Formats: sequence, structure tokens, C-alpha cells
Amino acid sequence: MERDAERILVVDDEESLRWVLKRGLEKKECAVDLAASAEEAVALLEQHAYAMAFVDIRMPGMDGLQLLDQVRGRFADLLVVIMTAQNTMENAVAAMKKGAFDYLVKPFDLDEVYLLLEKMREITALRGQLASVTRELREKSGIGQIVGKSSAMQEVFKLIGKVAESDVTVLITGESGTGKEIITRAIHYNSRRIGRPFVVVNCAAIPSGLLESELFGHEKGAFTGATAMKEGKFERAHGGTLFLDEVAEMDRDLQAKFLRVLQEKEFERVGGKETIRVDVRIIAATSRDLEAECRQGRFREDLYYRLKVLPIHLPPLRERREDIPLLVDYFLSRFAEESGTGMKLMSPQAMSLLESHHWLGNVRELENVVKRAALLTTSSTILPEHLPDLLGSSGTRGGTGPFPSLEDLLESRLAEFVGEMCSNKKGDLYSVLLRRFERPLLRLVLRETQGNQMRAAQVLGINRNTLRKKILELGLNPKGGTEP
Repeated sequence: MERDAERILVVDDEESLRWVLKRGLEKKECAVDLAASAEEAVALLEQHAYAMAFVDIRMPGMDGLQLLDQVRGRFADLLVVIMTAQNTMENAVAAMKKGAFDYLVKPFDLDEVYLLLEKMREITALRGQLASVTRELREKSGIGQIVGKSSAMQEVFKLIGKVAESDVTVLITGESGTGKEIITRAIHYNSRRIGRPFVVVNCAAIPSGLLESELFGHEKGAFTGATAMKEGKFERAHGGTLFLDEVAEMDRDLQAKFLRVLQEKEFERVGGKETIRVDVRIIAATSRDLEAECRQGRFREDLYYRLKVLPIHLPPLRERREDIPLLVDYFLSRFAEESGTGMKLMSPQAMSLLESHHWLGNVRELENVVKRAALLTTSSTILPEHLPDLLGSSGTRGGTGPFPSLEDLLESRLAEFVGEMCSNKKGDLYSVLLRRFERPLLRLVLRETQGNQMRAAQVLGINRNTLRKKILELGLNPKGGTEP
């Protein structure tokens, strides 16, 4: 039911007053309905959408204050003006406390009514502007990329609707490229925090030694290079949403400080003594199995349960292949709009290739493949030859089968991480990645050699003393099993 901004309801048991208001408001181009009782007013409110109601406080049966109680609960946008006699001013005060827009003291001039009418129109205009800004924010947020008809994605959509209006902490899990940040934006831009800050921190893209300062800020002189006070991401997100991507990469010492913020809503900057309170909604995401991380002692179990108040799991694209045609159409439409070229179509043979691909990089990989194909074709139709990476033996890498190449696997897993690091002016991507690869590589070799460090060093091509040093540095089990 769409709101008619100029439709007014007059509720009074005095017929002469009803008609005076009706004639006066109609002169200002308003559509006016009349009710002789609160009960009659409720029936009209259920049939029409009103911008404003003038309600007498004293009426037989349900009085104006009781009607106001009903209006506040069921017709939240309706502006109610209470009309009262001079000797019931205390009731007018009570009405304002109950949420009345304003009140008129009988007898009153129509000029007073017209002034309230102008205020109502200003509020209606501001509401329209706010709705427009809200739509624009949601469009810019990339929410449109959440495409899917599969049952798994329909469940995700339902969860977004359930959690958006609350401030409950959400944990989003799923492989890299499944759209965890897009889901987070959808939650934020459909919540009461829309218009407030939306701050993103990729815990994997920031060296562990700098992450604490990035999150909580630091005071001048807190450490070498801290030449000025710096606000952290928590302060910048005050009133809004803080999205912590790849939260499993946070070290255990920092996890303890983060847990305190979740519980107490307060923290101190690095090197500071002042306690800072914040109102921030936390949404975290990870591509790791946090339960396994907890069992292996790398992630605090108490923090895990604080984060997963409401978990949302995003399935990999290979488990919802029925969504691929929808995603392809969406990406082609967006490419046509962004590039100014005509709409391209995917041939049945090309679509078949897309639907059978393994998609280790998930939706992000599909988007890149579709955009590249749209650029390669000189016609309006995308053919299989415009999808070289998916052509198997005649393509460049041949990653279509159920056993993708190691190169495919590494590239798809690294895509998001590298993209985040490249967006920063400074970084140590090479050393960070080497540290990340060392741990699983050494663990696997030790496991395969049954803890024989001499043999493991030979397989790795490094000195045995170097291997022993690495085992200590990385906290590995010398036998290759799960770390104690």
C-alpha cells in the first residue's frame, strides 16, 4: 500500500469541527477523510495510507490517547496531531510522550493547522530523500551481485533478512571467492546502520605485528614510527559495521583483546591508557575451518563461540551449478552497462563449458572469465574459443576436470589475498606468502617421512639444522602430526 502524502484523517465526535477542518484542508489540496470515533478511524486506517491525522483527545468509547497507542504500534509513519481543550493540557503532554507529532488547543485558527501541514510536507520530502539515498547506497554496495535460485542460496537470503535488522554478531564461512564481503554489505545496507560507516579489515592482508594498531589505533610514541596518534578501525566504524575478513589469521594474543571488545564494547589504543567505548556491529568471515583451528590451538574457542552467534555458510559455486546461467547473465549485463557496448550472449556450447568447470575461484573466477570472454569476442555471441582457460587440452592450462592442476589451485586461492595486498601502498606479500606456505609444506613432508628429519631435509633440499630451526619457529610437531 503506497503512501499518499496529501491524504489526511480527521477524528472528532464534533461534526462541525470535522467539516471546518475538511474544508480548510481541501483548500490546501489535501484529500480528507472524516471519522466520528476512534473505532471508525481504525477501520479507515486499515483501508488507506494517511500522512497525517488530527485526533480529538476526548471521545466516547476509545479516546484519542488509546488510538495513539494503536497508531504507534501499527502505523509508525503516521503523524498524529492531538486536539485538546485548554483544561486538559496535561493530557496533551501525555500524548507527546506517547509519540504524538504535535497538539492543537481548541479553539484554534486554520493558520495553525496550515503550519502543521507544511511541517508534515517537509518531513515527507525528507523521508523521500532518505529513501532515495538509501536506494543509492544499496546500489553502490554491490548487493545486486547476490544472485542465485539454488536452495542453498535461498537459505542464505532468508538468513540475511532475519539478521539484518538486529545487531547480532554474524560469522560467514565459505571458500575464497564465494562472496562473503558482498553478503556482509547486504546485511549492513539492509540494517538500521545504513548511512553509518562500513569498515573492512582483511586480517590476512596485514602483517600480524601491525594488525593490533590497525584495529585499535595507537598513541604517539607507542612504538618506533608512531609519530602521531592514529585512530583504529574500531573507532572509525563507531555506529556502523566492522567487517573482519579472514579472522582466523589473527594471532592468539590479539584474539584475546578482540574478545574483550566483543564482550565489553571497549578497548585502549596501543600505548594508551584511556578506555574508549564503541558501538560497532561485528561481522567476521573466514575460509578456514574454525572448529579445526580451535582443536589445533590456533584459534580461541571462546572467541569462536562469540563470533558464531548466527553462522552463514556460502556454498562453493560447484555445489550450486544451477546458479551459473543467472550469474553469467548478470555479469554480461553489468559489463554491457559499464563498457557502453551492446549486450553479449553466451552460446549454448560456451555455457556448457561454464557449467561443467570446477570453479576453484568460485563466483569471482566466473566473473573474471565472463568479462574476459566479453572483451575477446568481436560479435554479440561468446563462443567456446573465447573461453581459452576452459578448453581443456586446447586451452592454456586445462582446469576443467575434477582434478585441477596445482597452478590452478594456487592461483584461485591466492587471487583475493593478492588483490588485497596490491591495494596497499606498502606490504611484504612475498615474505608473508612464504611463511604461509612453509607451515603446511614442512608438516606434510615430516608426516610423509614419519618424522625423519634427515630424510625430510633431503626431500626439501635444505640443511637439517635449517629444518630443525624452522620446526621450532613455526611450532610444528617434529613427527608431522597435529601440533600439541
